[in-house]
Amino acid sequence: MERSQGPNGGPSAAEWGTPAEVSAYRETPDYRGTLAFLERLAGARPGMLRLESFGRSGEGRELTLAIVSRDGVFEPEAVRASGRAVLLVQNCIHAGETDGKDASLALLRDLVVGPKGPGLLEHVVLLCVPVYNVDGHERRGAHQRINQNGPEIVGWRANGTNLNLNRDYQKAEAPETRAFLRMFHRWLPDFFVDNHVTDGSDFQYDVTFALDSGPDVHPPVGAWLRESVAPGIVAHVAAGGHLAFPGQVFLRDESDPAQGLLAYENPPRFSTGQMVVENRPGLLVEMHMLKDYRTRVTGNYLVLESVLQRLNQDAETLRRLNQEADLAAARLGGEPTPFPLVVTDTGETRPVEFRGRRYTRFPSEISGTTAIRYGPEPWDTTLPMGVSGAIALTVRPPLGYILPPAWSRVIEVLEAHGVTLRRTRAEWTGPVERYRLAGLERPRQPFEGRYPILRASPVEPAFGRFGSCVAVSETATYAAGAVVVGLDQRLARFVVHWLEPEAPDSALRWGFFDPIFERKESAEPYVLEAQAADAMGRDPQLRREFEERIRSEPGFASSPTARLDFFFDRSEWGRANRVGEYPVGRLRTLDGIPLA
Repeated sequence: MERSQGPNGGPSAAEWGTPAEVSAYRETPDYRGTLAFLERLAGARPGMLRLESFGRSGEGRELTLAIVSRDGVFEPEAVRASGRAVLLVQNCIHAGETDGKDASLALLRDLVVGPKGPGLLEHVVLLCVPVYNVDGHERRGAHQRINQNGPEIVGWRANGTNLNLNRDYQKAEAPETRAFLRMFHRWLPDFFVDNHVTDGSDFQYDVTFALDSGPDVHPPVGAWLRESVAPGIVAHVAAGGHLAFPGQVFLRDESDPAQGLLAYENPPRFSTGQMVVENRPGLLVEMHMLKDYRTRVTGNYLVLESVLQRLNQDAETLRRLNQEADLAAARLGGEPTPFPLVVTDTGETRPVEFRGRRYTRFPSEISGTTAIRYGPEPWDTTLPMGVSGAIALTVRPPLGYILPPAWSRVIEVLEAHGVTLRRTRAEWTGPVERYRLAGLERPRQPFEGRYPILRASPVEPAFGRFGSCVAVSETATYAAGAVVVGLDQRLARFVVHWLEPEAPDSALRWGFFDPIFERKESAEPYVLEAQAADAMGRDPQLRREFEERIRSEPGFASSPTARLDFFFDRSEWGRANRVGEYPVGRLRTLDGIPLA
């Protein structure tokens, strides 16, 4: 067992070894052991490390935030006044993926009682969530990650209600998510890191990572990430004896790596996708699951150290870029420039040098398909990699939105995200633009506790769909207490993503507006038979449309209910149901609205 020093020349492991180091990287501590190590560190240097609770999990466990400051300044306002940048590192959102937690413990040790604090904390304050998914972390077992090479006992991917917290950032249903958002907006970090471990293929890299820098990111921030942060990580990791790939590795064909890699897509249900709508840079770290635990933890340490070095050097620049991004977001309302709702694969590829593993493909009698078996030999090649950055869907933002007060669950999510809201003090009637939606199809299986109609991504299939979304200008009436959300605020990007139906993680796509697709009044067949015959006699065009549907759609022709509903839906009684009428109004002016 190594006891001379921690990784990278830190203090004696006999005195300050992390639980992972002391076990020769066979073990990762449970939550109590994790906090015990941090409390001991805080006790050694209380003027440099503070531990705070920022909420509770669904099972009642405290969520802990470690704050490291060189001079004992631990309050957000004072830190901002000092001109320092704030780095937030999050670990164990998937609690079987513990590499970041143990790397963070070693880094905190080296900053607080070791030699690295003066050099890395001059212009940075470090926030660290050692374990975010604490309930999943304590569901420990030896059979949680079938494809992961250690440690021996780890936690579970999902939280106490089996929700994947890394799909919950936009809808914010879990108590952990709402606690995170309160903490995040209290501190408003300048840079965010989310530490993970891969699933998927085999390759030589032990570190892979992704940074959002596409057209939905403030351009100067994207340039800084591409030109400074990414190359710095690759170089620093290499200098430490590790190998990093600047991208997520998603194979186009999991049985044939030679087909190349998919582009990186990151809707705001994910942690770093949420950072895009928060106007903050986010780094997704993916350590390679098949490498031994020592290699993964020490490689993750180097990534965090590299980010600290870059922020310490560029603190003033980063703070200025983030302020500019906030101001740009607050000017979205009423802008003629289309807002990118969906950024996706351009359809193009670029060649990338890739250090993979030799493999063989064979027909499998088990799966009935072509299977793959990786070997230990290196496979150094050039692969086509998809280029992200195509704007697949845009919208022209209004000045703001108005929501009926009855849609309280939608409004609660806005409040959970810290959005500035105003209420009407009286009933208001005025001009709005509202959507009409049709062609809804739900998935057969739930996803994160719902039956959503989400867009596909490289790591998830499509979940249901709706066929059409048409905006209609009209005069509408909203009751007193209606919520008005202006886009003249820092969180305007989130508001647009939550309230525009076609955004990839909108409230509508997650099912918060499902009742609008339900018909609440109908009629008996004998009533509709008489009305349908009368309607066809008065409207030849209606008859032609009906007959064409019978000729062209066998399913329609064979369904008595569908044939009768055709006439009901086109009647005044059918239209009174307002099926598919989206209740949120898009506002082109706020003049005349009686706001409290």
